[in-house]
Amino acid sequence: MRLAALRCASSGTVDVKVPLNFWCGDRVKIKDVSTTEPVYEPATGRVLCELELCGSVEVNQAVQAAQSAYQAWSRMSGMERAHIMIEAARIIENRREDIAEIEVVNNGKSITEARMDVDSARLCIEYYAGVASTLAGQHIQLPGGSFAYTRREPLGVCVGIGAWNYPFQIAAWKSAPALACGNSMVFKPSPVTPVTAVMLAEIYAKAGAPEGLFNIVQGGQETGNLLCHHPDVAKVSFTGSVPTGKKIMEMCSKGVKQVTLELGGKSPLLIFEDSDLGNAVKGALMANFLSQGQVCSNGTRVFVQRQMLPEFLEEVVRRTKDIEIGDPLLESTRMGALVSRPHLDRVLGYVEQARKEGAKVLCGGEPFVPLDPKLRGGYYMTPCVLGDCTDDMTCVKEEIFGPVMSVLSFETEEEALLRANNSALGLAAGVFTSDVKRAHRVVEHLKAGSCFINNYNITPVEVPFGGFKMSGIGRENGQVTVEHYTQMKTVFVEMGDVDSLF
Repeated sequence: MRLAALRCASSGTVDVKVPLNFWCGDRVKIKDVSTTEPVYEPATGRVLCELELCGSVEVNQAVQAAQSAYQAWSRMSGMERAHIMIEAARIIENRREDIAEIEVVNNGKSITEARMDVDSARLCIEYYAGVASTLAGQHIQLPGGSFAYTRREPLGVCVGIGAWNYPFQIAAWKSAPALACGNSMVFKPSPVTPVTAVMLAEIYAKAGAPEGLFNIVQGGQETGNLLCHHPDVAKVSFTGSVPTGKKIMEMCSKGVKQVTLELGGKSPLLIFEDSDLGNAVKGALMANFLSQGQVCSNGTRVFVQRQMLPEFLEEVVRRTKDIEIGDPLLESTRMGALVSRPHLDRVLGYVEQARKEGAKVLCGGEPFVPLDPKLRGGYYMTPCVLGDCTDDMTCVKEEIFGPVMSVLSFETEEEALLRANNSALGLAAGVFTSDVKRAHRVVEHLKAGSCFINNYNITPVEVPFGGFKMSGIGRENGQVTVEHYTQMKTVFVEMGDVDSLF
């Protein structure tokens, strides 16, 4: 087992184990590696390690390990499964700082946010540990003393495919409900951020999970295709872009596999003139700049009622300019590095395109070079607020996935709703107002799966999260997710003689 030394704010370095593939209860070094990819540290731009990509042989091995573990895990009681999951949550709590620091090094987000992500992962596992023992069917009384009952049964081997913006959290959000329901899982992280998912696999194993219950295969599109087409996979849960989600849905249709898709968003945030200005500004900042703006649910179309637009812009620009950018391992940093150089260039390109189309860059939108020489190769930019935006601009229509807020004005509630819903996406939406009737009236008409009133980007694990329209199918978190990781069996019991027509 090789160790790679990474930066760490508290002790100078932290050791990260490689290889990063994991099945049959241990890390796996691929014997005949045909393809590797470099993994970068966004804060510095340096190469952390080389990622060994899985082919058909490795995918088969991981799925077979999951199939074997499923046979034992699915026969355990909910309480037995819960005991192991609670122990995994306890280990995560004890290793919180270690996991968060490695997440920062591989992803680029601030240490403050990374800790919150680790906490969310732990809480998700704790929540579904509680759900595990509540899974039950229904008894239906029928004429003549006969009856029927239903059984909620696991699906089998499930596949989780994660995104690079919340690596550890997404691995937990997908695995916790799957395991609670009696399934096993093969998880493929993004090849951009592959490091922390394997730490979760080790934690499950240490907590007492059967070998092969939660496995990690590393790779890109080809590896994902192999997982989606594998005949022993019962379900695929994917977080990522709309185009990739469509391809996954198409591949899974060949085997009539169940799918959960949590896809992109271009979400509206409606701020009415009666809003509390301070809260509205804080909400807009939370809706645009968490994780360097790399959040699918971000409310990047900020509609502000014309009467309060000047004071809103003044305050939001002031607050945006005050955001401290730099080393994501420092406690004072509030915005770290974007995830990769190509992605940084793409986001900066959107800002330039907005400028050409007539938007006014009120602040930010430029490359940022920290003073620390170790960070000068990192992928930083200043958070951007765009004014004078119109609905037909590229920055308003397309998901930028970076720290770019587009501000638009509106006159009436009816106008705001019409424009807010004018999108093929419908992941999230928000409204700020002091009028409680208006708040609920507006939310009723917003075509989005996750809506916020007087707040934004709050994702408690007890609450379902997912989108309408092209933003996805199914839900993450909450009780409803049980339906996406189980299947219903109906059993009819005849207590009399057969009433035959023949």
